[in-house]
Amino acid sequence: MDKVQLRKNIIQQLKGLSKEEHTTIEHQIHKNLFASDLWKNADTIGITISQEGIEWDTRTIIEQAWSEGKSVAIPKCLQETRAMQFYDFQSYDELEVVYYGLKEPQPHKSRLIDKNDMDLLFVPGVVFDASGYRIGFGGGYYDRFLTDFNHTTVSLVSTVQLISEVPKEKHDIAVDYLITEKDII
Repeated sequence: MDKVQLRKNIIQQLKGLSKEEHTTIEHQIHKNLFASDLWKNADTIGITISQEGIEWDTRTIIEQAWSEGKSVAIPKCLQETRAMQFYDFQSYDELEVVYYGLKEPQPHKSRLIDKNDMDLLFVPGVVFDASGYRIGFGGGYYDRFLTDFNHTTVSLVSTVQLISEVPKEKHDIAVDYLITEKDII
């Protein structure tokens, strides 16, 4: 099965979860994350603002980071070059709605963060394998960003999103850790 079909199938399965199932999985993923040394040892995290539906909630993570005195950086996608820049994030008032309803920082309301100042980077995706390879949402932004990122990467993943092997291309970069509702891979 190709990437497009795999993405479509998993999105359909995620949308098929009941609200209760989704909430239960999400709660356990958060619990496993917050108990991990990955989380405890990170001072600055890079993370997206999740969209309701198929993505796992990141607001809880952002607010937990703030409550623990961690710094939070969120990405701004530059469509012309398909690059990303991360900005210091301290308030939801700093956001604007951009294409596809994504919420991103307004650069004039924040400070640019050097990519290597982030200890822990959360990488979104739809389909994953146990080696950390992923199928994202199709823009290739993270694969470009990760080429020279030298710190820890992690993805929030339900076991529903795991398959035996993701089809890989030479530019694909695996994430270091997967946090699931059952364990950390």
